[in-house]
Amino acid sequence: MQAKLNHDTQAGAAVYTPLVLKIYDWWVLEFSNRYAWRCPTRSVLLPFFQQHLSANHLDVGVGTGYYLAHSSFSTEQKVALLDLNRNSLESALTRIAHLQPLLIQEDILKPSGALGHQRFDSISLFYVLHCLPGNMPDKAAIFELLHRHLTADGTLYGTTILGGDEVVHNWLGRRLMKLYNRKGIFGNQHDTLADLESALSRYFAKVSVQQYGRVALFTAKLSA
Repeated sequence: MQAKLNHDTQAGAAVYTPLVLKIYDWWVLEFSNRYAWRCPTRSVLLPFFQQHLSANHLDVGVGTGYYLAHSSFSTEQKVALLDLNRNSLESALTRIAHLQPLLIQEDILKPSGALGHQRFDSISLFYVLHCLPGNMPDKAAIFELLHRHLTADGTLYGTTILGGDEVVHNWLGRRLMKLYNRKGIFGNQHDTLADLESALSRYFAKVSVQQYGRVALFTAKLSA
């Protein structure tokens, strides 16, 4: 049964206004990833995204669509974009409009069934978990939902910034963590690598979790 949360998911999504999205790639993907989280986008995160991308893909928490916009696709490529924030969906759409992606506006922790019976060969969750409220066992609700929309041989993969209880953040990271958690943009103070692996293992038979800088990179499959 899906976990029930008494937290509001709006705070983590509401920050993505059109103005914020204009500077998102520079502030988050260039500056913060390199200097705060010590996990560069171009040399670490983008190759990881591309490695597991399939021709039938669901991107959850789309940001600006950066990763998809910087990836190559098969001639039969199918892409679905899922996000609570309409601004993010439209921002990503403008970058990959040639793929004619399916747009799904959905609260991933309080799903309305918008995914229907669709299944995907790959599902990405880049920088989603640390924006969700609650501790990692609570956030396992996202895996309970998404494992039902993965094909038998498919891969769910993603990244998330680990909390202050797990890693020693540098000066910039500590201040951003404190600010973002106070404002509800992040909900990751207590997120650990072990709890992430445990949450994934509840729904997937083959799980891999690794740490680069202050970021966890994970993959999960239904069969070993």
